Amino acid sequence: MRFIATAVLLMWTATGQPTFSQSPPNAGWRNVNLAEYRQHLEQLKGVLADCHEQLKLKDKAPANDDACDVSRVGPDDRVSGAVPGSAQPREVRYDWLRVALLRAGKKDGTATEHPAIKLGAGTANSAPSVDAALNEAYARLQADEAQAEGPVVMGANYAGERKALNRVLSQKAYKDVTQVSGMDRFREWFYNQLDKFLASLVQFGARSRWIGWTLLALLLTGICVALVWTIVRIERSTRVKLIPDVDAAPGAPSARDWQLWLKDAQTMAAKGEWRDAIHFVYWASIARLESRRLWPADRARTPREYLRLVPGADPRKPTLTELTRSFEHTWYGGHEAGSADFGAVLELAAALGVKAE
Repeated sequence: MRFIATAVLLMWTATGQPTFSQSPPNAGWRNVNLAEYRQHLEQLKGVLADCHEQLKLKDKAPANDDACDVSRVGPDDRVSGAVPGSAQPREVRYDWLRVALLRAGKKDGTATEHPAIKLGAGTANSAPSVDAALNEAYARLQADEAQAEGPVVMGANYAGERKALNRVLSQKAYKDVTQVSGMDRFREWFYNQLDKFLASLVQFGARSRWIGWTLLALLLTGICVALVWTIVRIERSTRVKLIPDVDAAPGAPSARDWQLWLKDAQTMAAKGEWRDAIHFVYWASIARLESRRLWPADRARTPREYLRLVPGADPRKPTLTELTRSFEHTWYGGHEAGSADFGAVLELAAALGVKAE
């Protein structure tokens, strides 16, 4: 009812009707139940009937001068039990009825200045007739009374539907159905936060256009850099030297099986000739790599030249580099070697595929 009264007041304002700057002086509140509310509506209908009868009299008797008095409306109602399932009372205002009685109480049928009412421009020209206003007010009271006399509608009872749903969920097909896990709840919360963050970015970008273009430029630049870097990495990792499948040149390391080189190394190690053992392990590794077509066979290369033939992105290059340093340190540097040095060289060679079978 409160919303209906507000809507009526807004419509009257738009058509130049009186608008309230504050509640009328005689407005107040009283707490009533449904029966008392219906009784009040009957009284208000009687007030309208008396006012209408007074307007029909050409010579008004002093006893009827107050038939359209605004004070006869009484206070507004707070109706308990009008809203099913709610302990809050329903507020019913009668400001619209007071306006109608105020207009009807004037001899010319128009509303003049009132302490609680401001008249809009063109009120006398655009206002409906007093009889029409009273008839509309009477019809509204009848509608409110019919609504108050109707049965109180309680909230829907879904006990039957819930029972049927529980029966369906108790079937075998749904026995493994469980509640939402904590991880799913966290994932949903995370996605919601991410959505809010992206929405705030969109709003922020809408206010500052240059920020959006800057972020777009940085994104495109990052994509281009990542693409170039990926292409370079792929090219380096998949670089293949197209070596013809020909027999190794005489004197090349791969002309002799790498297993024979490794066997010679083990023989020299058994004699305690550690420098020669390391020498044979190194060439076993070179023969092993050369047999895999890592470079074309050539007997004239130095250890450093073999090392430069291995691509920088090849994962075997660090191991071969360390093996070459150990070999040069003992063979060309003339340093004494021991069993520990031989064992370290064997571990490096094993990483290159040189293992005793």
